[in-house]
Amino acid sequence: MFNVELYNGNREEKYQLVVKQLKALLEGETNAIANLANASALLNQFLDRINWVGFYLAEDGELVLGPFQGLPACVRIPFGRGVCGTAASKQETLRVEDVHLFPGHIACDAASQSEIVVPIIKNGTLIGVLDIDSPEKNRFDEIDQKHLEIFTETLVEYL
Repeated sequence: MFNVELYNGNREEKYQLVVKQLKALLEGETNAIANLANASALLNQFLDRINWVGFYLAEDGELVLGPFQGLPACVRIPFGRGVCGTAASKQETLRVEDVHLFPGHIACDAASQSEIVVPIIKNGTLIGVLDIDSPEKNRFDEIDQKHLEIFTETLVEYL
């Protein structure tokens, strides 16, 4: 697999390479858990300045912990609660510059300062969310949001 860290392109080009790596990694595999596990590992390798990356899967009105990289996490999050539950209920990406200012934030890791959550939607149905935390405030920007949304749209093809 191509090592993105050694590539000298700009951030957008690096994200495009990660999406290509995702496709190569998941090609031919139909197991959703295996694909989510590899997707979280790929993002963990690619993204710097993060302390948690993984998935929560929609089940009976709540999100249930799925494959991830990082410290142990909250297992169940009701829709509408915290950043993940709010992104799930609104079915829109949430980029939070300072999680301590987000109403109802659920602190699974005290080191987390900022967060981005991208809903995973297939055929109009919420499958879950991609959740990424950082120990830095203001870690995620528009470029991250745009390309993580592309990443999840690509991932959906393999779920």
